Amino acid sequence: MVAGGSSAWFHTAVGTLSPGDQPLDVTRFDIESATERIAGRVRRTPVLDLERGAFGSEAHLSLKLELFQHTGSFKPRGAFNRMLTADIDRSGVLAASGGNFGLAVAYAARELGHPAEIFVPATSPAMKVEKIRSYGATVHVVPGYYAEAYAACEERAFDTGAAFLHPYDQPAVVAGQGTLAMELADQLPLIDTVLVAVGGGGLIGGIAAWFAGDVRVVGVEPAACPTLTAALEAGEPVDVDVGGVAADALGARRIGTIGFSIAQHHVGRVTLVPEASILEARRLLWDECRVLAEPGAAAPLAALLSAAYVPEPNERVTLVICGGNADPGTVDTGPGSAAASPDETD
Repeated sequence: MVAGGSSAWFHTAVGTLSPGDQPLDVTRFDIESATERIAGRVRRTPVLDLERGAFGSEAHLSLKLELFQHTGSFKPRGAFNRMLTADIDRSGVLAASGGNFGLAVAYAARELGHPAEIFVPATSPAMKVEKIRSYGATVHVVPGYYAEAYAACEERAFDTGAAFLHPYDQPAVVAGQGTLAMELADQLPLIDTVLVAVGGGGLIGGIAAWFAGDVRVVGVEPAACPTLTAALEAGEPVDVDVGGVAADALGARRIGTIGFSIAQHHVGRVTLVPEASILEARRLLWDECRVLAEPGAAAPLAALLSAAYVPEPNERVTLVICGGNADPGTVDTGPGSAAASPDETD
């Protein structure tokens, strides 16, 4: 059940793939197919190999710079794959988002020639709303927070029959996000460990589905948004309180069903990191690498800085820097990311 008490997105009338309609498994075959499907529509983002001793670590560190993806985050991978596997008519596509996912859906819809409507909460930053509009989407500003925007989007989907895109809990979306891992495996075939931020579970689900235990996948969550940690402890997705500097990008109320299922089998470990380490990681990424990450995207480095994850000497560790939709003026002073509204995250 999503925030606000609604579970109607499972209904086939809104064009989703749901536990009642399709298997939740996302396989390497699904990810290979997604890679072929979205080829030429998303960027092959670079990997930066760091010098020995970078950030005080004796491991071999690299950064997967997914913040250089179209619209500033990994989200177009899943948005394109979902649209290219959906039956979309003249009604187009719908999504609820105040940030990264809304940008991705608007961008992908423009590139594929589909009408798009994005429902954003009134709390979304004006600059992000205008950027969504700049891609040609119709934007509906809904009073309240993400739950209210989601409910309005859901109602519109039932009225129009437009294809509904969930930010992290549809198999095609998760498979699309998994193309990042397939790409990374080609770029760095000898990696031992991948550290990835966790919000709703779409990104870590896709990455873990691809590596499937061959590479250690470590989830990193802010202590203030422990969705996967809480679910693993409870044995099922549960609601958590959301707060902290990374809530705009990692503040899901509960982990997605798909990401949770994959994590149970293929995520080696989940760590929690404090607020101060996230802010320090963001500053260091800028000071030492000139990488301007949003707070949530700095969480993997925060795991190293806080010793939440301590790699072995010579361990080959890749940190996924998954988004860069942030205000450059806030690197030293606060979160500064206009990337998302809580509940529609990674």
